[in-house]
Amino acid sequence: MKAKLALALLLAAPVGAHADDLLRGEGPLANAPSMLRPEIPAPGTPAMPLRIAPAKPATADDAYAAYQRGFYKTAFDLAQARIAADKNDASALTLLALLHATGEGTDKDPKESLRLYREAADLGEPNAAFAVGIAALKGQGMPIDRALAKRMFEQAAAKGHAEARYNLGVMAIEAEAGQPDFSAAIDNFRRAAADGSADAAYSLGVLYHLGRGTDRNDARAVEWFKQGAEGDNVPAMVEYAIMLFNGEGAPKDEAAAARWFLKAAQRNNPVAQNRAARLLAAGRGVAPDIVEAMKWHLLARTAGIEDAWLDSRLSQLSASQRAAVEEAVKRFGGG
Repeated sequence: MKAKLALALLLAAPVGAHADDLLRGEGPLANAPSMLRPEIPAPGTPAMPLRIAPAKPATADDAYAAYQRGFYKTAFDLAQARIAADKNDASALTLLALLHATGEGTDKDPKESLRLYREAADLGEPNAAFAVGIAALKGQGMPIDRALAKRMFEQAAAKGHAEARYNLGVMAIEAEAGQPDFSAAIDNFRRAAADGSADAAYSLGVLYHLGRGTDRNDARAVEWFKQGAEGDNVPAMVEYAIMLFNGEGAPKDEAAAARWFLKAAQRNNPVAQNRAARLLAAGRGVAPDIVEAMKWHLLARTAGIEDAWLDSRLSQLSASQRAAVEEAVKRFGGG
């Protein structure tokens, strides 16, 4: 699980409208749907897992297995027994730290959790080092210490921790001196993406699409957005869909764009919900379905995305269609 810590970075500028002006969504149907980006999210959000699962040991591990099955008290007792037998059992220390952090199987104790994470990190456990890095970066249980955060992320990244490597890229952009090191960011993002970080793949897509730290290259941006999307990064799904719809950096493919918009819409992304609504209303890349279109429109509008063209289509619905839309929204969980 991940939560995101918003940081004021340098890459949140809106993308230019040169390729997105195709279909603005104003006026007649011929002008819909719009694929204009309101603002491309920046690759400046460190990965912040709420729970940092211990690395799975190479050998059978009853404590880890119990944790994975949700038997947290059993996991806690077994991990404690392992520590009693070997105080340098870094995996068991990390598991205990996690359980104290979440309050699962024991009392919630952030201070004890951090102490255990630091002890495990000193023994070389990468997940523990990552947790300490997050605590130092956010000032959780300790003063903010960016130097310590960087050391901990480097320690974890050296052992293949993809999100630690990704965070090093973010830190290179969000330099305290105000001088972002895009070269270091791109290097870290590339290495993190190679280790499976979808966040890093998305970030590379943004940098190539905006031409930050590298020449603008939409073909490369598409490749990275695709990797991020396939790795379940929702903003990457949206950007990949936009580029497919507009034929930016890849052959135009409205059907593929529609599939990605719908997938991101299911994940509660308001931009994707709005774009999916437009495609369904216009029958672009997908069979027209006015009830489904209006469902996504209402969900996106609730999240703050206004769309006069879709509002006009909504006003034209029959009573039975309106009832069907209302039921569809309820089934989705929107009301």
